[in-house]
Amino acid sequence: QAQLVESGGGLVQAGGSLRLSCAASGGTFSSYAMGWFRQAPGKERELVAAISSGGPNTYYAESVKGRFSISRDNAKNTVYLQMNSLKPEDTAVYYCAADRQGGLPIRAIKYDYWGQGTQVTVSS
Repeated sequence: QAQLVESGGGLVQAGGSLRLSCAASGGTFSSYAMGWFRQAPGKERELVAAISSGGPNTYYAESVKGRFSISRDNAKNTVYLQMNSLKPEDTAVYYCAADRQGGLPIRAIKYDYWGQGTQVTVSS
């Protein structure tokens, strides 16, 4: 059973940057695919970015391509989401998730473990 803890959220002006971190404990982090989801009020949870267990394969939602970057450090059991050129529409609670199968799942239902979320607010 893995536990995931996100950090790094906060309030930033449009055009600014934030880096989210997700620290994992328990389980076998290096074998998990990792994803970052977000959920804005009144909207469904959506996948923002994902990275395969070995790290070579990544996925990005069209809305964040070229602005966000996902990476992982298996030695530190941590996955990161670097967010640049932030827009007000990026405002949401951001969740870290882990998939034990290690692929690159797009659907939230495929992920086995979830963090508690961290709020990102982008002001205009």
